[in-house]
Amino acid sequence: MSHERCGKGATILVVEDDADIRDTMTLVLEGEGFKVETASDGREALDALGRGLRPAIILLDLMMPVMDGWELNDELKRQRDLATIPVVFVSALEPGTRRTASLEGAGFLRKPFELNALLDAVDRAMPDSATAGTPPG
Repeated sequence: MSHERCGKGATILVVEDDADIRDTMTLVLEGEGFKVETASDGREALDALGRGLRPAIILLDLMMPVMDGWELNDELKRQRDLATIPVVFVSALEPGTRRTASLEGAGFLRKPFELNALLDAVDRAMPDSATAGTPPG
């Protein structure tokens, strides 16, 4: 059952190497009224961001080939125009471990997750000023 979500119509970038998880997240989020862009690794996500994609939030898997979530997150922090995009980390890693301690303050969704947990994480991360879409062109 759907209820009103903040940021409805906003674009979410899902960065996930597992096609089944990526597709499920996309279906759920689109069903809630979000626009969804996807990438199968950090490099693909960074390329899309380099072409002007500006999602309201990024759902970022940590463990991926080519460029993992740790590397992409570091790159996002280095680029001023990308550093302000809220990131929700998605991982089977246990939050609060030494490796995930550097993610304090960021959203964290532990795999496997229930769909309501995904939607709650999106609601918590969504900026109040979220608007739909990407720049034209």
